[in-house]
Amino acid sequence: MRVNIPFEDRVGIAHEILAVLARQGLNVQAVEVDPPNIYIDIPELKQSMLASLQADCDQVAGVGTIEVVDILPGMRRSLNLDTIMAVMEDPVLAIDALGRIVIANAAAAEVARCTEKELCQKSLYQVLQDSTIQHELIANEFCAPTREVLLNGEPFMMDVTPVFEPLSAGTASDGKAVGALLTLTAPKRIGERLHAISRAEIGGFEAIIGDSEQIRVLKKRAARVAVVDAPLLITGETGTGKELLAQACHGVSARSHAPFLELNCAALPESLAESELFGYMAGAFTGANRGGKPGLFEMADGGTVFLDEVGEMSLYLQAKLLRFLNDGKFRRIGGDKEIQVDVRIVSATHRNLRKMVQEGSFREDLFYRLNVLHLEMPPLRERSDDILLLARHFIERACTQAQKPVSRLNQAATTAMLNNRWPGNVRQLQNVVFRAITMADQRVLDAADLDWAEDSMQADTVVFEEAETWEASVNQFESALLTKLYQEFPSSRKLAARLDTSHSMIAAKLRKHGIPKK
Repeated sequence: MRVNIPFEDRVGIAHEILAVLARQGLNVQAVEVDPPNIYIDIPELKQSMLASLQADCDQVAGVGTIEVVDILPGMRRSLNLDTIMAVMEDPVLAIDALGRIVIANAAAAEVARCTEKELCQKSLYQVLQDSTIQHELIANEFCAPTREVLLNGEPFMMDVTPVFEPLSAGTASDGKAVGALLTLTAPKRIGERLHAISRAEIGGFEAIIGDSEQIRVLKKRAARVAVVDAPLLITGETGTGKELLAQACHGVSARSHAPFLELNCAALPESLAESELFGYMAGAFTGANRGGKPGLFEMADGGTVFLDEVGEMSLYLQAKLLRFLNDGKFRRIGGDKEIQVDVRIVSATHRNLRKMVQEGSFREDLFYRLNVLHLEMPPLRERSDDILLLARHFIERACTQAQKPVSRLNQAATTAMLNNRWPGNVRQLQNVVFRAITMADQRVLDAADLDWAEDSMQADTVVFEEAETWEASVNQFESALLTKLYQEFPSSRKLAARLDTSHSMIAAKLRKHGIPKK
């Protein structure tokens, strides 16, 4: 039985309480003194003996009523700590002031290929195989930035948390450092956390807004492509939403639980793009992090790496990427060890890669490796049925961010929206809506509130009579526009070329509105 005997703190009272137990012939297994309580583990104590024990304790001045407890507080803390360490997926080591390991969790023991007990008989330099790290930690009182270390030859990012000796109550600062807690994070775990922070909202194809025939066909095709574990190339004009499509394909694939990490190949110079993709070893170049750094391929192990604007990648990086696609292996910059990971490559570009291959600016063999599966994101002008649907979505989002009541478009604004060719596609539409919501004071947006920012992007105005419903307004606009232009471009192909859209869509619209009139 375990009991708590409260007492008034004074010199010698704990010894007097233990003397009472000795007189009763009770063996004490553990004692924890935490004034004004003394917790005692007495295996031989029975419930029937409590009254006699209480009577003897009452003879000691300052002793209160005995309470039965389920477990001693110190034992509870120890069990809780053991449980926390056991369930942590990252290796954790606690070291003392001399750098000796005093606590190690199961994850650390598994990586080190030994038991926790064996690990706690070693010093830090023996485990990390680098004596300088231990010396630096001790010299700097265990205050050190995050750096990469090798545990049993495997790379980990090490975070150091100093452990300070507690001072007396009322002291503002901690005492001296008596050790540290070291948390080691594998590159894959870093990738999972980055994914959770930046892409927690990644879902399926419901994130792609649109109900046009082109989008319905795209979603149906993408659903089949997404589940095939092979490289995917997404093409389309700038601003069409290629990244959103890549995220959706990842979100419904078998890799959806793993990281989705991305690199814009046009945003970084060759050297930085290489280090971001493949990582680097310690001392690989001037300005590199101490200890090295994992690249996206390591951090995305088991998941997807999205290479945006892959057409901007240099020929040197194309060669390195091709080798990785061949066998899934690569070397860090400055390293000689082969690293193998399981990553799916999804790439995107607005450029004509076939033409670039003919010109010699893009490797033909890489093109065929990236283009195993292919999706094309249609431009907004070819999915005019989605313009107003997208506009309403962006209006709601912009009003929420601006903390305004939800606005709406009047007929003139609707006409202007539908009459614009949107060379900047969905991104341009979003920008136009956000500018209008930000600058307008009224809840009903007029055509004058739509700041296109580029004069050349505004289309000719088509005048038509007011209609009673939204659908009727759209149909009236389409009919008026096609009727007017058909006089100058009297065929579906010529008209499609004039409007820079697909022949099939124009042919369907002409049939819908009975143009030319019989």
